[in-house]
Amino acid sequence: MSFRPLLLAIAAGFVFASPAFALDSDFDMIELAQATPLTTAAPGRTFSPKNMCLDMVARRLGARAYIKSRLELKPEQMTAWNAFEKASDEASTKATTRCAALPAELKERPNYVDRLSMEEDAMKARVASIEAVKPTLVALYGVLSPEQKAILDRPRGMMAGGPGHHMRGHGPR
Repeated sequence: MSFRPLLLAIAAGFVFASPAFALDSDFDMIELAQATPLTTAAPGRTFSPKNMCLDMVARRLGARAYIKSRLELKPEQMTAWNAFEKASDEASTKATTRCAALPAELKERPNYVDRLSMEEDAMKARVASIEAVKPTLVALYGVLSPEQKAILDRPRGMMAGGPGHHMRGHGPR
């Protein structure tokens, strides 16, 4: 099974919406854009950048809920969390709008220039999301205990662990 269609779908629909998760995703979009292109998907197989994008938004919303649960926030920290959550929700709404504009189905892989444009759009969306949420995230981080900061500081995301990251937690240690 080839992972190229999956990687392309991720590149086409990559959205950086929920900054508690997005700030530590270091997915290499340039590497994807420069990957050797397949001219078509496997016969009878298509993929949906729109659905992949919407899935990423949903995962980030779930990751934010996970972080909130793990932080075990104190009542005096909830104001900072609520401000962060509001900014993150607004970023997620913008990401969902961006997802809706993506193709619902692709049968052929876009050419190099189109992939580069998709990468550029995804990076611009990421920067806008980070800029929108960073002040509230910094404020939240400032009211966390050292133990809570350690939870938030843990690497997350597809590429957080480097080579072999997908094996973390599986098999002998």
